[in-house]
Amino acid sequence: MTTQEVADKLVSLCREGKYNEAYGLYAKDAVSLEMPGVPNEKTEGLDNILKGFEQWANNIQEAHGGTVGEPVVMGNHFVVPMTSDVTFKQGGRVNMEELSMYQVENGKIKKAQFFYDPSVMS
Repeated sequence: MTTQEVADKLVSLCREGKYNEAYGLYAKDAVSLEMPGVPNEKTEGLDNILKGFEQWANNIQEAHGGTVGEPVVMGNHFVVPMTSDVTFKQGGRVNMEELSMYQVENGKIKKAQFFYDPSVMS
């Protein structure tokens, strides 16, 4: 798949709430980077990325909404603006805006990096 095709597929799956399928677009040796100082700041390998997502999802008490914007593709990278409005089991309700940046190699997401204000999580 081209970078544009990966971007379009990821956006489509996320908009449908099919996150497990979206992770099928990741390479087995993918790396995921969160903001400095947050838990799981750097996660290596698809299996570990999936475990981290599962932990995050299990901490959500209620999802109130969110958005997935249009991807902007440049070369082998793309960026997608996203928002989420969730209530965590511990920590209360959080409204979050982030830019999700992805690097594609050989038709798979090799690197995912997320940019947001970590102070909204506390």
